[in-house]
Amino acid sequence: MRKLNALKYPSIAFGLGLASALGFAPLNWWFFTLLCLAGLMWLLLDAGRLRQVAARGWCFGVGHFTFGNNWIATAFTFQDKMPHWLGWVAVFLLALYLAAFPMLGAMLAWSLNRLPMLVKGRRHQAEQAARRNKLKGLIPPGMESASPLLRVPTPSPYAFMPLFAGSWVLTEYLRSIVFTGFAWNPLAAIMIAPGSAEPAWMGLTRLIGTYGLSGVMVLLASIWLLAVLPGTGRARWKRVALALIAAMLAQIVSAYMLRPLPPRAGPRIVVVQPNINQNQKWDPKLQAANFTRLSELSGKAGATPRLVLWPEAATADYLEIEPEARARIARLLGPKDIVLLGGDALIFDKAGDLIGARNSVFGLDAKGAITGRYAKAHLVPYGEYLPARPILSAIGLSRLVQGDIDFWPGPGPASFAVPGFGKAGMQVCYEIIFSGQVIDRANRPDFLFNPSNDAWFGRWGPPQHLAQARLRAAEEGMPIIRSTPTGISAVIDADGRLLHSLPWKKAGAIEATLPGPRPATPFARFGNLLPLLFAALLIAGGIAIAMKRR
Repeated sequence: MRKLNALKYPSIAFGLGLASALGFAPLNWWFFTLLCLAGLMWLLLDAGRLRQVAARGWCFGVGHFTFGNNWIATAFTFQDKMPHWLGWVAVFLLALYLAAFPMLGAMLAWSLNRLPMLVKGRRHQAEQAARRNKLKGLIPPGMESASPLLRVPTPSPYAFMPLFAGSWVLTEYLRSIVFTGFAWNPLAAIMIAPGSAEPAWMGLTRLIGTYGLSGVMVLLASIWLLAVLPGTGRARWKRVALALIAAMLAQIVSAYMLRPLPPRAGPRIVVVQPNINQNQKWDPKLQAANFTRLSELSGKAGATPRLVLWPEAATADYLEIEPEARARIARLLGPKDIVLLGGDALIFDKAGDLIGARNSVFGLDAKGAITGRYAKAHLVPYGEYLPARPILSAIGLSRLVQGDIDFWPGPGPASFAVPGFGKAGMQVCYEIIFSGQVIDRANRPDFLFNPSNDAWFGRWGPPQHLAQARLRAAEEGMPIIRSTPTGISAVIDADGRLLHSLPWKKAGAIEATLPGPRPATPFARFGNLLPLLFAALLIAGGIAIAMKRR
């Protein structure tokens, strides 16, 4: 029976974690996420030992990341070297690892909430001994612990709320950098609905970044907890009212940070979404038809210069060494048109042997000349390269992308000039999810291009990917253009507003004007230092509240 009771709370935490992922796209039931976070905080406050906190925090994380990252299993259906069911094993194993981060956050907050008990412990023991001597005979034997005069300090639920919010910010940031990082679905993304044009809370990311906004989501969840904590009715609802007022003030600050930009007559862009599925992309029999679809959707050249944007891996040709492939694309362009498209750049050793490749973005002009190239820096483990290849390949594992040559990473965020259209920053596919790592700060671009191949990502991955791109636009004050084979291609302004988009699994093209950037935001200047400072303030505030409680 004791074992059943020991499993009760971790099981509840696992269920809360599963339900909490309902807040992410495409469902965006954000109120479930906030309610589940409040439930988790209740479970953590109820825990009497650190190992109980660890178990509950970890089980919550396993449920949260298993459901939220379910789309990863779809990627395994586009290869034949490994069984497809292994995709669900990969989802669960990844969740077991990622769950360590909310577990560590829970342990840190719980431990800091008990810090005053340790600091004040010796002093309280001395004070209690003195009081017992003075009050001997006035307090009935056995009732000393119930006396308010002799009560031992207890952990404060009010201190735990900012402590947990700050700890969540820290561990979410750590999740983005440890072992190359996996920053998918930060908690802040629950407020970014795919069909919502307005950015709502995203203005705060300019001050505290995406990870800081995740901490704000934890504070919002705390309002649910305030409503059920013990206390008189008037005191309880006074706390809730004050918290709601603080939330409204935060929204006012967010709205102020997103004051409308003045109208701008930007250059013309064409964003192409060919709706080419992953199982069609590399079929040699379909290469000509795929190119025809891309060329038709790109439209006809005219007198006005156009920036044409194609998806990641838009062509199977190796553009650097195949001038005829460049010429075929150039024939689609007007005299002053430029096309940006994804393709592979091959790497050879001194003997001329192929040793690697780089997932790249090329700029081509109407003469077929390469005007710029960017190499993807943040590669996908097991997707674009196989870690510990000699060991894993020996037991039958492979990377998801076809071929036995691993991709090599580029040097990092970079910008290159696009004649007539300004400077373009590049972030290929899931590089866009890494807050604070998408801009070349020494050479700030005028816009970001995010070519992606979301055909890997099933039904749930594309809207989640789009939500995270919108967060990057808002925090950096930078417009982002996304082109994907199957969706969701989009034009996002410098406030994170969704100006134009194409539905998932629908071929089409967006013809629009290129939005302008904002001046560098505080986050654009200081990066993730700001959310880390915000986390430190939350933790310091929580410790101060805990120290005052006696």
